[in-house]
Amino acid sequence: MSRGDSGARATVTRFAPSPTGDLHLGHAYSALFAESQARAAGGRFLVRIEDIDRGRCRPEFETGIYDDLSWLGLRWEEPVRRQSEHMNDYAEALSRLEDLDVLYPCFCTRKDIAAEIAAAGQAPHGPDGPHYPGTCRRLGPAEKQDRMGSGETYARRLDMAGAMAIAGSLHWVDRDRGETLADAGRFGDVVLARKDVPTSYHLAVTLDDHLQGVTLVTRGEDLFEATHVHRLLQALLGLDVPEYRHHPLLRGADGRRFAKRDRSLTLRAMRESGLSPDDVRRRALEAYSE
Repeated sequence: MSRGDSGARATVTRFAPSPTGDLHLGHAYSALFAESQARAAGGRFLVRIEDIDRGRCRPEFETGIYDDLSWLGLRWEEPVRRQSEHMNDYAEALSRLEDLDVLYPCFCTRKDIAAEIAAAGQAPHGPDGPHYPGTCRRLGPAEKQDRMGSGETYARRLDMAGAMAIAGSLHWVDRDRGETLADAGRFGDVVLARKDVPTSYHLAVTLDDHLQGVTLVTRGEDLFEATHVHRLLQALLGLDVPEYRHHPLLRGADGRRFAKRDRSLTLRAMRESGLSPDDVRRRALEAYSE
């Protein structure tokens, strides 16, 4: 899957929202920054729709994303990649991880996991919540096959210790924080797929950035920690390593981060209130500088 020397690649940036609500001012900043970086370097700006959460994603929100971005004056390369249309790509990546013997089925419910963590008297947290205590990692091959064959629901987890042993020491570069040593082990055996959703954010976003040739990933600092896991997946799958820029989250006067639930801060509401695209672009930049 590797594309070779990353130094020879042209600048490619992307804005990758999930269609689970209207875009807000924070999204506007992220999209504007990504587009400006591509334009300044004579590169490419992409939009990707991350719609693997079938329970929350809605077609009307996807349409709203395109409307809002066009209203802001952004132009992107077509066609737009929609994750729901590329499940075969993620299945292939999972197969490669299975060949490396770093995946295992997990039959535990969230209640099971919480009970074991509570019994252990500690609850370390990673990018996906409490650490998984490794219950199903200790199952024998025959039991795993029997339970999978019986139709029991399970998730596919990454055997973090085994994966790190294969990958060795890893780094990545963030424009604001410099070189960072990858330490995915502190997040435990993360879920990479479930029976009802055959991929996860971690796997899908990492593979997509490679397949689309993205060279600069711009996203909120709330996803900085997840990059430890993404860097490990890149090493295991032989993927290109982009540069990162995790920008601070934009917050309102009350100190709360902008979110889709804040109706007054959505781009749709701002448009309907009579603000112009220039007004919104200025507000996004001002909010970031405060």
